[in-house]
Amino acid sequence: MGLQAGIVGLPNVGKSTLFNAVSNSAKAQASNYRFCTIEPNVGLVNVPDDRLDKLAELVKPNKIVPTQIEIVDIAGLVKGASKGEGLGNKFLANIREVDAIVHVIRCFEDENILREEGAINPVGDKEIIDTELQLKDLDSIDKKFSKAEKLAKTGDVKAKAEFEVLKKCKEHLEQGKNIRELNLSKEEKVAVADLFLLTEKPVLYVANVDEPSMHTGNKFSEALIKSVANENAQVIIMNNSIEAQIAEMEDAGDRQMFMEEYKMNEPALNKLIRSTYKLLDLLTYFTAGVQEVRAWTIHEGWKAPQAASVIHTDFEKGFIKAEVIAYNDFIQYGSEAACRENGKLRIEGKEYVVKDGDVMHFRFNV
Repeated sequence: MGLQAGIVGLPNVGKSTLFNAVSNSAKAQASNYRFCTIEPNVGLVNVPDDRLDKLAELVKPNKIVPTQIEIVDIAGLVKGASKGEGLGNKFLANIREVDAIVHVIRCFEDENILREEGAINPVGDKEIIDTELQLKDLDSIDKKFSKAEKLAKTGDVKAKAEFEVLKKCKEHLEQGKNIRELNLSKEEKVAVADLFLLTEKPVLYVANVDEPSMHTGNKFSEALIKSVANENAQVIIMNNSIEAQIAEMEDAGDRQMFMEEYKMNEPALNKLIRSTYKLLDLLTYFTAGVQEVRAWTIHEGWKAPQAASVIHTDFEKGFIKAEVIAYNDFIQYGSEAACRENGKLRIEGKEYVVKDGDVMHFRFNV
């Protein structure tokens, strides 16, 4: 589906280290100086899903294909970016293109890693980025505001409604708040859709902590969690350096031993990737056959024909019906044939809303 999540943060907070850990198609340069990342690095990331492996164990396909999302490592932001400071204009253009934001915040002390902002202050760091994005959004709204106000005064109903949304967003931003906290309705979002507002994008926070704090967090991550309590946002605590080391290990046995040494059941990255996937309101359905067992990404609420379109547009155009087996039923009975024999295979039409984990086969005619 081409959905992207952008990794953002101040310089030297661990963005590129995190990118190196999550990306299985590209490696970003991670260095201890400002603006190490200038052009955004893009990598495809497999979404960890035990269900895919369990289906493959039953079907024994020739190929297993996980679903993926794109992760973008964007240049570090600095104060004044909204006015073009540092690589501000480039950063803001890059972030405008992503669907969700993974905001990495430094929650550890290390005198060997440069920091121009003074003492470690995760809440202050978050506010620096928030402020720059808010100022950029205000600039975008101001450019449209006067024209919308004039049109609204003509009595045009649509123009008046659009102006009210712009006014609402402008007042909210001027209070130092992000647009996503407004919970705009679908209709209101349409009024500002052409502005691609940065603070409307969903955000996942990554508290990059030191090694002793990777399981418990610390005073810095606790302060961050407290500061975003009203945002209904998730904070994931992890040590980016350790996650990068795990990702570099090609031998599964070595990875397991390394994680056991650090008392880890799985890489924290798995949770990060799954959470990012969920942040984008995505879910997974499966196709399962001898040729391949494959996970497919769709948006929550999609109906069967839309879901079929991610395989091929012809599947949506010529959609007839879908054969659907709930994941738990497939696992319980062990095969499509057994599910069919036990009445667990359903025939669904165009109005069927696909559920997370559905195992599907589409019938179509073009």
